[in-house]
Amino acid sequence: MLRLISDNTSIKFIKLKLVTFSISTILSIASIFVVFFIGLNLGIDFKGGILLEVRTSSNITISSIRNEISNLNIGEISIQEFGKDSDYLIRIERQEGPDSAQQIAVEAIKTSLDKAFAKDIEYRRLEYVGPTVSKDLVSDGFMAIIFAIIAMLAYIWFRFELPFAIGAIVALMHDIILTMGLFAILGLEFNLATVAAILLIIGYSMNDTVVVYDRIRENLRKFKKMNLNDLLDKSINETLSRTINTTVTTILALGALYLFGGQIIADFAFAMLWGIVVGTYSSIFIASNILVYVNVRRSKESES
Repeated sequence: MLRLISDNTSIKFIKLKLVTFSISTILSIASIFVVFFIGLNLGIDFKGGILLEVRTSSNITISSIRNEISNLNIGEISIQEFGKDSDYLIRIERQEGPDSAQQIAVEAIKTSLDKAFAKDIEYRRLEYVGPTVSKDLVSDGFMAIIFAIIAMLAYIWFRFELPFAIGAIVALMHDIILTMGLFAILGLEFNLATVAAILLIIGYSMNDTVVVYDRIRENLRKFKKMNLNDLLDKSINETLSRTINTTVTTILALGALYLFGGQIIADFAFAMLWGIVVGTYSSIFIASNILVYVNVRRSKESES
């Protein structure tokens, strides 16, 4: 069986708790600051508007497309490469008025591009998202994340006990905040696919945490007089090989998805890649280390 790390490691993870807590706290505060004061690059799912995907010949550039449609007086327009060099996404802010106003804006763009580029342009995708739908999507996406966190809290509390649940929830919040902060800093589009990625990150991180917590609980029963710091280090080291193997194999799969899956799912795959790394880190350095500061009832665990 392939092992990327020895089963007999003896790393003193708990000694690093002040360093790792400090790093995580600084990054979390920075992420919150960026999200609130710079903001997320919300996709059309959340803002509402029009999305038009086009494929062109190689001699057509973003600047040439922008020159043709910039004088149409249809509000904010953004154009970006999408997948191949000849593919572009054109995003237009939602037009005031009924649905017919959106159709008029699209027809104006198509007419302008057809006139300039004739048969060198192909329209591949068209999406409309209205303001009511976008507000509902924002609310539903936010509530999905909240309900997932509450469900995980209840699960860990029921399976273990409250101190373990506290550690798990702090680790989950850490993963979510850092993921949203990264998207805000890099200006990546935050859409429904990103929300789905965050929900998957929550599940992955929780799975890693439960594996470590199971070993901690077993060792609490076996080593009744062992120093808690030593017991936590022992438990993390005993599960480290499994954690690293799972993380690396997942990263390989997601890396292939990111590199070869196309631009449509690139941001989703990137969010997952980042989340897997952060989730693994938090399972080892956050969820377990917090048990040092909460009241883990060792006597109860020893008797069960």
